[in-house]
Amino acid sequence: MKTLVLGIGNTLLTDEGIGIHVLQALEPELADWPDVTLLDGGTLSFTLAGPIEDADALIVVDAAHIKTRPGEWVLLEGEEMDAFLMSNRKSTVHEVGLTDLRAIALLAGHWPEKRAMLAIRPDVIDWGEQPTPAVAAAIPSACAAIVEQIRAWHVA
Repeated sequence: MKTLVLGIGNTLLTDEGIGIHVLQALEPELADWPDVTLLDGGTLSFTLAGPIEDADALIVVDAAHIKTRPGEWVLLEGEEMDAFLMSNRKSTVHEVGLTDLRAIALLAGHWPEKRAMLAIRPDVIDWGEQPTPAVAAAIPSACAAIVEQIRAWHVA
């Protein structure tokens, strides 16, 4: 099963870059896993539609406006992820949204059946290359949740 872990964000804007920071923390842990690709999606672009369409399973890691405290995260799986994206078109902090990429994948006939979004609530989005302490503290548990999700999909 080809699994894509897509980290999204701009690492020049503090917590907005959390998806990339999580991806970097995951790299040593998932480096030897067959068929798992870690992809820096930057601030999103329509060019990401291809890798999403090629994946059997997808995990997106992004800063998102969720109803928690800064640094807390939720893992939204399957239709729960879709509902989150569709209910709040501005759920992520990017200009091109995951909703747009989802629409492209659906039109192409391949939105991965196994999919999840790990959404982390940002604290500050301003110039800076490191996440705030609250958001940085979430990285280890976010990584553990992603690894656990991939394991669960591979076992199923």
